[in-house]
Amino acid sequence: MVSTANRLGDVKEYYFSKKLREVASLRAAGKQIISLGIGSPDLTPDKSVLLALNNASKEVTAHGYQSYQGLPALRQAMSSFYENNFKVALDPEKEVLPLMGSKEGIMHVSMAFLNPGDQVLVPNPGYPTYTSVTKLVGAEPVFYDLVAENKWLPDFEALEKLDLSKVKIMWINYPHMPTGATAKNKVYDKLIAFAKKHKILLVNDNPYSFVLNDNPESILKYEGAKEVALELNSLSKSFNMAGWRVGMFVGASTYLAQILKVKSNMDSGMFYGIQKGAIEALHLSKDWFKSINEHYHRRREIVYQILDELNCVYDTSHVGMFVWAKLPEGITSEQMTDKMLYEKDVFITPGTVFGSNGEGYVRLSLCVSEENLKEVLARVKA
Repeated sequence: MVSTANRLGDVKEYYFSKKLREVASLRAAGKQIISLGIGSPDLTPDKSVLLALNNASKEVTAHGYQSYQGLPALRQAMSSFYENNFKVALDPEKEVLPLMGSKEGIMHVSMAFLNPGDQVLVPNPGYPTYTSVTKLVGAEPVFYDLVAENKWLPDFEALEKLDLSKVKIMWINYPHMPTGATAKNKVYDKLIAFAKKHKILLVNDNPYSFVLNDNPESILKYEGAKEVALELNSLSKSFNMAGWRVGMFVGASTYLAQILKVKSNMDSGMFYGIQKGAIEALHLSKDWFKSINEHYHRRREIVYQILDELNCVYDTSHVGMFVWAKLPEGITSEQMTDKMLYEKDVFITPGTVFGSNGEGYVRLSLCVSEENLKEVLARVKA
């Protein structure tokens, strides 16, 4: 076998890629596994979105290559969405860059701004892809602690004590995954001031704003943000379109122009029909969010009952499509997830997937029907 690139030496296969194969093998062996592991919405997009996709696919020119920057109407829809929901004004020609999923954007921005040896501030706990992509491009992750005692928010005194001379990017993610914590006004102001002081590019990964959250926020709403911050967003969670792969980078044109240099060499544009469906989704009224949140609210109440049976502690003020819960003393995250998988045929996520500060916690997804959640509750009680 030809030897692999050195960059793979420090990068592991994504946890869910590996674990879901194990779940599939257990199911193949006859186990009735219920997965509360990942945040892939099981609800469908709005009917108007599906109709737009279907109609667009019948257009004569629908199946050719598309613009690397997306349809002008898609950029305008994304700009209007930010204005209507976040009170953020964006130039659709220069300050909006559609992506084939926001996860890909993590690679795009890292390739655009990081050199080998540069450093990146990564939250612990946080989305594992921040770390793996940082390593893939030859940069070094520097983990900053998020802890329950500080409401899962950055500790600015601790950050200032770090050697920040090599740091070029700082990943933030509010509403936070995996915990569901939210950031308030002063936190965003402090983050912007911190980034300006140390010449760091802030990237806020913001796909969970509309799930069980009454106060959606964008960092770009705050004074001076466009000078030092970009925001990633996605239609995956908010519009039940995870498999469609529609995301966006928004922010100053000077940054997006550099990201486009990378993106235009990595894809050949988003399928026309998907763009037309995304435009329709972005024009839905706020009644759409109300309707999906009614489902998630009922599901979360059952998840709370499951966690009560497991003697776990959780914060009911947290938002998003997961519930983050602290385990009782005497059991580790992986011990609990193995116990649930092998004794109850239920897959949940150990907190350690998201970093060392996730030890002692588990994460449960709300992307599961009420019927299946009630079955999980019955199995836990048994």
